Amino acid sequence: MNSAIMTKVLVPYDFSEQANNALNFATNISSKFDHVEIMVLHVVEVPSSSGMGTMGGGEVMPEMESQMFFIELMDRRKEQFKELENKHAGSKYGFSTKIVLGNAFQNISSAIIDEDPDLVIMGSKGSDGIEEVLIGSNTEKVVRTSHCPVMTIKANTNPEKIKKIVFANDFREGQDELAKRIKNLQEWFDADLYLVVINTPGSFETTRESAARIKYFVNKYEIKHAVAEIYNSDSEESGIVEFAEDIDADLIAMATHGRTGLVHLFTGSIAEDVVNHAKRPVWTFKVK
Repeated sequence: MNSAIMTKVLVPYDFSEQANNALNFATNISSKFDHVEIMVLHVVEVPSSSGMGTMGGGEVMPEMESQMFFIELMDRRKEQFKELENKHAGSKYGFSTKIVLGNAFQNISSAIIDEDPDLVIMGSKGSDGIEEVLIGSNTEKVVRTSHCPVMTIKANTNPEKIKKIVFANDFREGQDELAKRIKNLQEWFDADLYLVVINTPGSFETTRESAARIKYFVNKYEIKHAVAEIYNSDSEESGIVEFAEDIDADLIAMATHGRTGLVHLFTGSIAEDVVNHAKRPVWTFKVK
């Protein structure tokens, strides 16, 4: 495997079971490359109700009780991360940790910009259960805004077992970068690729039309070990999840357009909905 394909992985980490699943996936996937640098980022979030005030120079000063709490929490996290670093010392992959104080999404976004990772791996519970620091809306926002691919992990997942990848797309023109990354993804796992168009009542087209676009995509980008599928469903989100369940896929791959503001408010994001509702890992890449 060419180490130039991927060299740096960012893992947002909050000590939850989901975060541990993401970290395990990152360390296991590193065996597929010559060398991988794994950075584990922990954000100690500041509650909005802590009575925060600002000092000169924009420095944030909490109330005394909150200040003592955060000092103790930071010390505890530093000790936990030292143990984590010792556990991974001497591994084939590089391993580093970083602890920051502030808003989770903002700090993860800043780390993505500053560190420029090749992949972000995040744990998520999805839409069910109690939201924690790095799941739910934070995961969705990272999926929507990250300039690099994001892998969302729900359960403990062995990369060696990923042999069926569902790639849901419309397979229209102008997807050179996405196609290149999908081919890399397929190569990482040495997997079969299921290229699927979801046909819905609101955007119906004939099987012949969909199949022709998939065939053109396969030929243009020289996709190997691929299966073309057209799947009918009430919505694109449910169709992608249902199709992946029907063929017992190991991973779902798809693009997101990263819409924000009012456009996102009214249209939502198919990728975010799939990340929320799929039980299997989801790989997303923001296209322009």
